Amino acid sequence: MGSRVGAVIDVAGLQVRFGTVDAVACVDLQVEAGQALALLGRNGAGKSTTMRVLAGVVPPTSGRAVVAGHDVRTEPLLAKRSVGYCPDVGGLVPRATPWEHLQLSARLRRLEGWEPRARGLLEQFDLGDVAHRVTAGFSHGMGRRLSVVLAALHEPEVLLLDEPFDGVDPLGVEATFAVVEDARARGAAVLVSTHLRDLAVQVCSEVAVLRGGVRVATVSADHMAGDEGARAYRALLA
Repeated sequence: MGSRVGAVIDVAGLQVRFGTVDAVACVDLQVEAGQALALLGRNGAGKSTTMRVLAGVVPPTSGRAVVAGHDVRTEPLLAKRSVGYCPDVGGLVPRATPWEHLQLSARLRRLEGWEPRARGLLEQFDLGDVAHRVTAGFSHGMGRRLSVVLAALHEPEVLLLDEPFDGVDPLGVEATFAVVEDARARGAAVLVSTHLRDLAVQVCSEVAVLRGGVRVATVSADHMAGDEGARAYRALLA
């Protein structure tokens, strides 16, 4: 079965089981070109596992997961080429510098003329001064910012940002917002997983709420904003 018309990210009936535990029980999501969707939910709701499936890191147990027209199960390499992924944890080599991370990414993806964009992103995320320092001494927030830079470097059709704001200062938040807006302007589909509802509604147009590995609602970002949004969110998690 192919992807639904207009959906760059198309997830239907997704289940991911580890042993006897359903990390994702039944998730349906669609993100169109130029759209940013936030995944909200408590720890263990299935947000990161869903992102890992779309990034090609974890295989689905059942259901469909399609990115940019490529099924992650049957066309894994093509799917991965379409994606820029910022994982929730890890992903960086402690003994490598930011510039070496970018060089490796560019070589693996066979990018040409990538250096000016790489320098611009590093400056945008206030990492220009540490471009040639090994990441072992980086703070958690610096690592988060570099992970977003690496995800965005090749201007992917699908941008997956898992907890990009965790421990990040206002400058990093603003830079991440700009990356999301740039991706949307290019017609990319963006999925942002975060536990920070107030930031999610600022950067995304829609919000999907996960609970117990199931999508319980998809609503407009406006519906999740402010005090009324906080009450609505709590009700969905109850």
